[in-house]
Amino acid sequence: MGAKAKKALKKNMKKISASAAASSSSRLAVPQNPKPSADFLPLGGGPARKAPVIKTVESKATVLYIGRLPHGFYETEIEAFFTQFGTVKRVRVARNKKTGKSKHFGFIQFEDPEVAEIAAGAMNDYLLLEHMLQVRVIPPEHVKPNLWKGFKCQYKPVDWVQIERKQHNKERTLEEHRKMLNKVVKRDQKRRKRIEAAGIEYQCPELVGNTQPLPKKIKFSED
Repeated sequence: MGAKAKKALKKNMKKISASAAASSSSRLAVPQNPKPSADFLPLGGGPARKAPVIKTVESKATVLYIGRLPHGFYETEIEAFFTQFGTVKRVRVARNKKTGKSKHFGFIQFEDPEVAEIAAGAMNDYLLLEHMLQVRVIPPEHVKPNLWKGFKCQYKPVDWVQIERKQHNKERTLEEHRKMLNKVVKRDQKRRKRIEAAGIEYQCPELVGNTQPLPKKIKFSED
């Protein structure tokens, strides 16, 4: 091989190496406006689309609704039972204002929102004393400000027997006594008519009443 052939071969080698370096640099270069990668292609055709980004929002709800509470499962029992999940702040059972009896639903508040979510998921549709509990989380915007008003009140059941006893044993005037006897006589007459209409032969006993007023109580002085 002559000197001229060697020089030509070197020139060709330099050109090939320069073109190879240029192509590699163009491949590694980042475009100014890169196209986003598509997550899926629509079935009807058209350009590729990107899947929407769903932002996870942390729940801040700590109040639970508890429905279908069985008889005997009240504030103390609810707090003791749900303490196994975490710290309980407040418990309230809805009660009748007159009788103080449970309406079979209530509310409970935890300190940690995660504990509230776990308790709601574990206790919903839970069979307790033949009652299927209904437990769900209440969003903070749906919690009324007066929800916990008076949640520490101790309700005392109304003693209706004592009330009726006082009403029956109270002192009556002569007029009140006559009205009471007239009601008794009217009820007895209606009962006799119903017996006759039914075709039953029965001789009802006669009513014996006293229209005299009851003796008044005499108070003696301590002297």
